[in-house]
Amino acid sequence: MSGKYIISREDWSLHRKGEIDRQRHQEKVREAIKKNLADVVSEESIIMSDGNKVIKVPIRSIEEYHFRYDRGKMKHAGQGDGKSKAGDVLGSDPQQGGGKGKGGAGEEPGVDYYEADITIDELAELIFEDLGLPNLEQKKKPELVSESVEFKDVRKMGISSNIDRKRTIYEAIKRNALQGKKGLSTITRDDLRYKTWDVTFKYESSAVVLAMMDTSGSMGPFEKYIARSFFFWMVRFLRTKYQNVQIIFLAHHVEARETTEEEFFAKGASGGTRCSSVYKLALEIIENRFPPQDYNIYAFHFSDGDNLASDNENCVKLVNELLKVCNLVGYGEIEGPYYYTSTLRSAYKKINNPRFVSITIKDKKDVYPALKKFFSVAPEQVRN
Repeated sequence: MSGKYIISREDWSLHRKGEIDRQRHQEKVREAIKKNLADVVSEESIIMSDGNKVIKVPIRSIEEYHFRYDRGKMKHAGQGDGKSKAGDVLGSDPQQGGGKGKGGAGEEPGVDYYEADITIDELAELIFEDLGLPNLEQKKKPELVSESVEFKDVRKMGISSNIDRKRTIYEAIKRNALQGKKGLSTITRDDLRYKTWDVTFKYESSAVVLAMMDTSGSMGPFEKYIARSFFFWMVRFLRTKYQNVQIIFLAHHVEARETTEEEFFAKGASGGTRCSSVYKLALEIIENRFPPQDYNIYAFHFSDGDNLASDNENCVKLVNELLKVCNLVGYGEIEGPYYYTSTLRSAYKKINNPRFVSITIKDKKDVYPALKKFFSVAPEQVRN
């Protein structure tokens, strides 16, 4: 076996100029999205996308190339008379009113923004980059989640499709050198080297996440949208990064019940609020279906905090019970237009446990920081 190789020094990047520009633009778009994740995460067009694979994301920190015209509409060609010096002021843009007031109604258009097409998966990759399940522990019954083939060794025998060309050429050159010959002249059967593989198995501890949402009458459109936005990204995050996680959906008003995923994100309710009902149900589900010795358990509850005052102490007691069997319990309180000063969050100030995390959301922009806080882990724990 022998062969010849031709090395071309022609600069082929000129032929790929369009592709290079496109890749550069895409990178700038990704950077701009990353800087605006707090705004992007809560975009209604994404949350209500019904699983569409490609979505439009508004980006206000990136501009397309465009001509910039003289606002003063003066007649000039752009060159000087040759007598100007460094630092000379050649002209200034007259200030014009942008709206009603002293300057009158403005004539100039507003600031445009760029709409980028991006897939949900690409956006999810940016959002979930540093997230992971906190306090994840090795349980008694890890389950097989995948198996893969890894090439780990090189041998003299094998099938032709697995020839290691680089190692084969190296062996031929070494043999020729030992015989006093230069370079690569022939390849013999003894020079052939083949890549061999081993099957590797990946095991993952089982985990269950309890998604609990207040659907009572006090949860208005804003509160429900915020809660569903958080759970939308939480569900996608868990299914993107973990293969062995079960998600249980619980909705409550005065009473709590387990729902389907579709009902959880689509149906509302009315009536009063008794948050202890959802904690009781969560504890019953854990006791009957998910032994803590076999599962990593996480519970996340979102509410507007408007709970029966007589029920608050019971909620504190039940959350402490959950903390005995959960890796983490998270509570998110949404401050809507009808915010109450006496809330469930005030009662939870009595809980002193590092595995209890409480956050407040006042605006759509707070959804992303909430994800970061609930799923914050050490860098070495983040799953790749």
